[in-house]
Amino acid sequence: MRKTLTALMFAATLPTLAMAALPPAGPDGAPPPAPFEHGPMMDRGPLLERGHPGPDIFRGLDLKPEQRMQIGKLMREQMHQRREITQSFLNKLPAADQKAMQDQIKANEDKGRDAVRAVLTPEQQKQFDEMKKRQDARRAEWAEFQAWKAQKDKKAQ
Repeated sequence: MRKTLTALMFAATLPTLAMAALPPAGPDGAPPPAPFEHGPMMDRGPLLERGHPGPDIFRGLDLKPEQRMQIGKLMREQMHQRREITQSFLNKLPAADQKAMQDQIKANEDKGRDAVRAVLTPEQQKQFDEMKKRQDARRAEWAEFQAWKAQKDKKAQ
């Protein structure tokens, strides 16, 4: 159990460290685009045609790399704050409504996953299914860890 928890803690920190690391500069020495910007190979046209107000708002500003990083950080903070606000209001819902919402979200995720799987080749579908199994196993381990942590916190009180 202890080895599993240690491995789980290690596995949980790796994505955080990977996201915190800056990607290397491009071949011409230019800094990588900020998280909200499209890369040079990305076609920006369809976003404008759909009236998408997102990253293209910064395109004409000729931002310095430091500014792009700061704006990216601010946008991530806003996203996390929005998520926290939404969660605080969702927690106020009655348990039955919370369960219904979770069921609807799960059904929507399953529908999207099935649609993506239908586009894949048979070989890709096998890989996709294997990735899904690994993801489910990691989620189960995380749930087990959270339950253990909650139980430990109750004993400490």
